[in-house]
Amino acid sequence: MSSGAVDWTGRHVVITGGSSGIGEALAQAVTARGARLTLLARGADRLAAVAGPLGATGVPCDVSDRDAVTAVLATAAAERGPVDVLVCSAGITLPGRFLEAEDQTFRDMVDVDYYGTLWPVRAVAPSMVERRTGSIIGIASAAALVGVYGYTAYGAAKFAVRGLLEALRTELVPHGVHVGCVYPPDVDTPMLAEEDLVKPAETKAIAGAIKPISAEQVATAILRGIDQRHAEIYADAQTRALARTVGLAPGIYRRLFDRRVRRV
Repeated sequence: MSSGAVDWTGRHVVITGGSSGIGEALAQAVTARGARLTLLARGADRLAAVAGPLGATGVPCDVSDRDAVTAVLATAAAERGPVDVLVCSAGITLPGRFLEAEDQTFRDMVDVDYYGTLWPVRAVAPSMVERRTGSIIGIASAAALVGVYGYTAYGAAKFAVRGLLEALRTELVPHGVHVGCVYPPDVDTPMLAEEDLVKPAETKAIAGAIKPISAEQVATAILRGIDQRHAEIYADAQTRALARTVGLAPGIYRRLFDRRVRRV
């Protein structure tokens, strides 16, 4: 997969978390481009409802289970050919104050958001390196760029995803494999709707009046990022600006966030 627009026809694309949100929107987009699609998700009924109309293969799988992921992707490669594109979109979030959070919340974030990215990558990367082609995409978050009140569990897991993909890129680029990390802001998905039910007021205040973007907008950005082999993939101007400025002036963001928290 060289630079420039990718010919998606017949390419084997694997999307985890493909039954809703960003994963579902991306599944529809790559199917429209002629790709062969394997979707992984935990909910069998919802997965079948999405995969069926797309002519995709839907496989129920817990992405935090290394053995299950390895077996599922080995079968997918045997039946539909080596994986050309992997998009790790499965994820969970449960915002809350650190002192009120259960220990299990921190374990769950790491198991699903981090290991749920790591295990699929571990399964497909050797073949991509051997064939000197392929694209690996992970979904981080704007919360992987800066610490945010209420995201001590989620943000830590997404920072780990960012670190994994940034380091992995340096190792796989010499072998012709593209690695990209996506940094979406709030996205209008079922997960965000559930998150908003328990999100602390301070977390909402930091977000301010920023309107969530659509899953389709993120999917479009991912396709563009794969076509152009971007290491960092942004779907909106505000998150791109955050990424460009937070490292230069982190104190500005800390003061801004602290001010909004104090108001609450």
